[in-house]
Amino acid sequence: MHVAILGGTGFIGSALARALLARGDMVTVLSRAPRPAPAPGVVPAQGVVQAAWNGRDPESLARLLEGTQAVVNLLGENIAGGRWTPQRKTRIVDSRVAAGQAVAAALGAMNGAELPAVPPTVPPTVLVQASAVGYYGAWSDMAAAPLCAEGDPPGTGFLAETCARWEASSAPAQAMGVRRCIIRSGVVLGAGGALARMLPAFRAWLGGPLGSGRQPFPWIHLADEVGAILHLLDTPSCSGPYNLAAPQAVDNAGFTAELNRAVGRPAWLPAPPVPAFALRLALGELAEEALLAGQVTPPGRLADSGYTFRFPALRAALADLLAA
Repeated sequence: MHVAILGGTGFIGSALARALLARGDMVTVLSRAPRPAPAPGVVPAQGVVQAAWNGRDPESLARLLEGTQAVVNLLGENIAGGRWTPQRKTRIVDSRVAAGQAVAAALGAMNGAELPAVPPTVPPTVLVQASAVGYYGAWSDMAAAPLCAEGDPPGTGFLAETCARWEASSAPAQAMGVRRCIIRSGVVLGAGGALARMLPAFRAWLGGPLGSGRQPFPWIHLADEVGAILHLLDTPSCSGPYNLAAPQAVDNAGFTAELNRAVGRPAWLPAPPVPAFALRLALGELAEEALLAGQVTPPGRLADSGYTFRFPALRAALADLLAA
């Protein structure tokens, strides 16, 4: 299979590219800031094509997708990159919506729809569209949070509205006969991403729960994030939304306790919680929706489709990641 990854130099995209190459697939990595060419005498990874794409132009994207059988769209400004100012919120939404709309338009052009300078050709047959569990809204107490299933409507708040628009941006591809899978991901734990930002504090024994610690913390090991995407690419019966979160649901205090245990902090010496008011003061709306609230998102449709998690339990997932 030849797979195009939009946002393929990021945390998840680069891991996905490595997994595809390891099993013999070809990969086209599209990014707004592609990695530089290798130094003279260094052979680039076999089976990889890297190209720049601005995240919004369907004509250039259609040309770059020629010869591919699948597209994975992971593009979007980092949600946790800083306080949600009006300008940052606009970039977060626009980067996702523009990329999704361009993907749909490019696939349409390849399928024969009119778009200048794009001759009709065979388009990819499957699209994996990124989203997040924030689609469902947010709850501050796991005991009161519902089990969010893939058929549930979107919730309220900036994250929910962003995810709903993100998913809708590439929806026209379905009308063209493209099989579209939507991945609503939890916090992806791997050698990078959120875990890399947490570990220095926890290794310094400063990692306490956030606020009350009762908020749900949906998580998934990077190996299962990548494994689930490969499963969706490979399984023709799969389409629609899928929760990409581990079967074991934990709250923030439970996650904090397991991570402290993994780095060797004694259970009898707990770290003090990070006050909610301090997080709200520093990060505003970002803290309220992404740190002090969460979702319980069992991976029902993913399990029903035949996917088996490598790391369904948090303790084993953290042990694997810290050993690496």
